[in-house]
Amino acid sequence: MTAWTSDELRKIGVAEELQIASVRRDGRPRNRVMIWVVRHGDDLYVRSVNGSTGTWFRGTQVRHEGRIWAGGVEKDVTFVDADPGNNDQIDAAYRAKYRRYAASIISSIVSPKARSATIKLVPRSTSS
Repeated sequence: MTAWTSDELRKIGVAEELQIASVRRDGRPRNRVMIWVVRHGDDLYVRSVNGSTGTWFRGTQVRHEGRIWAGGVEKDVTFVDADPGNNDQIDAAYRAKYRRYAASIISSIVSPKARSATIKLVPRSTSS
């Protein structure tokens, strides 16, 4: 399994936003969507504030593959359901990183609905 480099983790972890595009069944990329991203340890996570009904989230569940752009990093990724046991730490990462936003905005990303739609971004090797 491919791992993030420390440089990629740093750059993506401090990026304000991340662009994400999942892959359709036929292999074509979906349109990019701008979302928030957080780092927890050596992993990167994203959440859908609309939970599993969010359009971009549903797209990630088709092939579990896509591409991200953030902090000068462009990478093919696999979308993996996050371990719910990490939700409290991921909540804390969202609160710390985006603390300058209104509490009502932060509460939407740490809500039960968003927590249920937490995805771990795993770098995917494109070589054979």
